[in-house]
Amino acid sequence: MILAAGRGERMRPLTDTLPKPLLRAGGKALIEYHLENLARAGFINVVINHAHLGQMIEAALGDGTRYGVTLHYSHEPVALETAGGIAKALPILEDKPGNTQGTQEECPFLVINADIYCELDFTSLLPVMRQMQSSADTNLAHLVLVDNPVHHPEGDFSLDSDRVTLPGKNNLTFSGIGIYRPSFFKDVAPGSAARLALLLHQAIATGKVGGQYYRGAWVDVGTPERLRLIDLQLSRVAVHPAHGIGGS
Repeated sequence: MILAAGRGERMRPLTDTLPKPLLRAGGKALIEYHLENLARAGFINVVINHAHLGQMIEAALGDGTRYGVTLHYSHEPVALETAGGIAKALPILEDKPGNTQGTQEECPFLVINADIYCELDFTSLLPVMRQMQSSADTNLAHLVLVDNPVHHPEGDFSLDSDRVTLPGKNNLTFSGIGIYRPSFFKDVAPGSAARLALLLHQAIATGKVGGQYYRGAWVDVGTPERLRLIDLQLSRVAVHPAHGIGGS
């Protein structure tokens, strides 16, 4: 699932007439990088939620054929925050097998914020998803953590081996990429607004959230200035395609 329902207030006035996931960097819409990376990793069905100017997202991306995936859309008349948006989309997510293998009823799924740029190879997450599906006693969620960016120096959580812990001395930032079991959202009423942070803190406190550290290229494209910088970096990559933005 790609989370694309945010209003993008910090991106205004750019997002007054265009939804944030369709803002372009390096000649592509931000969300297109995710779709291409998911397809390379073998993901088949992708759910996109949207609210603000959401029909523009559907018109731009279509059914996903040209990206090698099948797109499904979850429309929110009013943005429901992260957890609320995922909970609303659960009937679609649980009805679309194919991204992981197995026969158990509860199938973990990958969630990505639309407004980030990241060069993580999503195939690295497939073993985690298989492990979460094969054992009912494993984590409720698995988060990808990154180094704290300048605009978020305090970070979000700590990482103890492969276990996410509550904030401590050596915090990292949640990348906006995570794997979740459907049951993680069992207390969120469909159609209600709910934030992901509260659910994560509750699950972390009970030791039910795993994690990993990713040191590669990652950008929270949250302001026009950051969009301009990532556009410049990706434009250089287009001239020298052997290197990603984290390369030399």
